Amino acid sequence: MKKKAAIFTLGCKVNQVESEQMKEDFMARGYRVVDFNQPADVYVVNTCTVTHVSDRKSRAMLRRARRKNPQSIVVAAGCFAEQNAEQLADMPEVDLIVGNRNKEKIVEVVERYRSGEPGLPPAEEWPSELKPVFPRFDEAHERTRAFIKVQDGCQSCCSYCIVPRVRGPLRSKRPEDVIEEARHLLQMGYRELVFTGIHTGMYGRDIDGWNLVQLLKEVLKLPGEYRLRLSSIETLEVSEELIHLLETEPRICRHLHIPLQSGSDRILPLMNRRYTRDFYRKLVNSLAVRVPGLALTSDVMVGFPTETEQDFLDTFYLIQDSPFYDLHVFRYSPRPGTTAARLSPQVDAQTCERRSRTLIQLAAEKKAQFIDKFVGQTLEVLIEDRTGAGLYDGLTDNYIRVILPGSEELRGRLVPVVLEENLGDKARGSVVSQ
Repeated sequence: MKKKAAIFTLGCKVNQVESEQMKEDFMARGYRVVDFNQPADVYVVNTCTVTHVSDRKSRAMLRRARRKNPQSIVVAAGCFAEQNAEQLADMPEVDLIVGNRNKEKIVEVVERYRSGEPGLPPAEEWPSELKPVFPRFDEAHERTRAFIKVQDGCQSCCSYCIVPRVRGPLRSKRPEDVIEEARHLLQMGYRELVFTGIHTGMYGRDIDGWNLVQLLKEVLKLPGEYRLRLSSIETLEVSEELIHLLETEPRICRHLHIPLQSGSDRILPLMNRRYTRDFYRKLVNSLAVRVPGLALTSDVMVGFPTETEQDFLDTFYLIQDSPFYDLHVFRYSPRPGTTAARLSPQVDAQTCERRSRTLIQLAAEKKAQFIDKFVGQTLEVLIEDRTGAGLYDGLTDNYIRVILPGSEELRGRLVPVVLEENLGDKARGSVVSQ
């Protein structure tokens, strides 16, 4: 009987890609990968440590894994494991701790543990190369969108952020590996490829003659019916070259996620964010004009240390007056060893909660306003999942979720859909007869 492995992923899209690689590695060693709720011989929790809530969820999932099968091997992997190995070593539920530096060797670590051999010592250096991921047909046949990790690491050192410590320096995947990975995924039938990384816009800074736009152009030489999406890009990395590609290449999705974090010119330098309120405002308004229909999404933090009511209002009004589609609003969480954790005064929890609710409500209004512009228009939709009897959902290139009647033969196809009704956070539509 095959050994069983189950993997639970917390955190960012990069973690999700790395969990896919773990699944492939376990299957290559003869394991069957099962749902995390099923009995398994090995449970891996791919953890996150971006906030204290992420830490808490990571610990909770490790305890849950142990309860599922007291005889199983429970592995804490990823960012929380990289940062908090000593804390995890004190958890009786955890058998193995595998930080990001050793993550690519996770199956070897597990097999050594199973056979009673000494474990691998913690890696001193970060892996210099990012290996491509080639999913198998039996694990991916129902998927329609695939994520390609093109880059890892960050050196921006925002004052609130622990990511550079747990992800290491900038490393770009070799362009030939990205292209081959994209080719493989398209041959499997994926119709949308999402380029992701810890600091995606910095792709190629460590490879002579390469940058993100050049990589996109090379992948676009691959034949087939598909589209490319960027998962996130920083304000100062939205180059004229990238904007021109968005203007002229219909296979690049009209969607940019550009983190704002704060709209206060007093707070931004304290965060070590190297742009001003006015620079960000001009950028997003220019993008909305030059790329009609562009969906602009963003991350916004409330409660950064010393944030006053005026600082918050500066953020609120910038968002209100800018062409956003959606926002990820989160409360500041002090991270050990960061500069911001030493700032005072810290903002009280009640104020953070109020400011968070206010921005979440504003984000909902902005989303409904954006969707409303497209009611009555026909957009190309990638059909993804069945949501009910005769109903499916899909995604437009500009990130509008659409519910529509359909059949199984539509799954995984790019089809024209007329948007008929604004449902607030998504749209209802129907396939246009061809």
